[in-house]
Amino acid sequence: MILTFHAVYACVTLIASDVAKCRVRLVEQDANGIWVATESASFSPVLRKPNHYQTWQQFIECWLNSKMTRGNTYVLKGRDNRGVVRALYVLDPCRCHPLVSSFDGSVYYALGVDDLSTVSEARDGINAVPASEIIHDRFNCLFHPLVGLSPIFAAGVCATKANTIDSYAAKFFKNSSRPGGILTAPGEISDDTAKRLKEYFETNFSGDNAGKVAVLGDALKYEMLAATAVDSQLIEQMEWSAKQVAAVFHVPGYLVGAEPVPANNNIEALRIDYYSRCLQTLIEGIENTLDAGLGLGPMGDGKVLGVELDLGGLLRMDTKSQVEVLTKASGGAYMKVDEARAAANLEPVT
Repeated sequence: MILTFHAVYACVTLIASDVAKCRVRLVEQDANGIWVATESASFSPVLRKPNHYQTWQQFIECWLNSKMTRGNTYVLKGRDNRGVVRALYVLDPCRCHPLVSSFDGSVYYALGVDDLSTVSEARDGINAVPASEIIHDRFNCLFHPLVGLSPIFAAGVCATKANTIDSYAAKFFKNSSRPGGILTAPGEISDDTAKRLKEYFETNFSGDNAGKVAVLGDALKYEMLAATAVDSQLIEQMEWSAKQVAAVFHVPGYLVGAEPVPANNNIEALRIDYYSRCLQTLIEGIENTLDAGLGLGPMGDGKVLGVELDLGGLLRMDTKSQVEVLTKASGGAYMKVDEARAAANLEPVT
């Protein structure tokens, strides 16, 4: 139910979709320590197409949806006959959990049945695989180094409060903005009479019938009881809850409608602030766990390989600023002309 609060849903989907904008690249470190894009028959195919039912973008969105809502992402490796990773499957975090051997501290993962990733039901007890077959991306490990916590852990109370307010407002306006009240009589009435009058009023003057004229006799009197929407300050409460949720997810409030857009219209500065405050640790977490999970780093042939998410699409400046920066950079000793043109996705010139 917490995900039904608009600020929680907006934060989770915004983060997942923004990181999914970044193209993945296999990179190699050259003799000068510079990382350049490369290709490898062993690693490039799985980065282009992680599995048979997802694109890279869908895969990363699924990865981050799991991490942001559950604090953990479990990715199962699918290997070929040579032991090379040919597929990656994001598993349901509710069906997975780590196991630690009391003998030597080895880590295993218990997996639930998952037809898409070909995890079948175990024939003899727990269906577990060694840690070498799982990429486990986690954060906010406050209580155990193998158990992450979602930001919803801290945002749950204010999101629940906001949903309660929203439900109350929906009922309030469904009732034609007329609050509840008390029906009083001048003298004593029996329980049966009180029950009959209550049922009569609820049936004939609530819900779609709210606003109809009631004719009261025998000196009966109707008095409104609940506070109005204005007195309850529902809008202010909802805005405050949205700001709290955005703060927990480290998302600038203006990106999820929790506060106005800053007066500073420097798009690059706003994007860098969002990146450093919220996305950087998530992106580096994906890069690091993929490096470890695919066995990248110093290779047997002397190469040093790694995974890198291209931030060009995420931190893109406005066209005018981009042209000015690249022109100045290529006019000095910082970049060559063709390097500047490549940054703008233009062909080299003679």
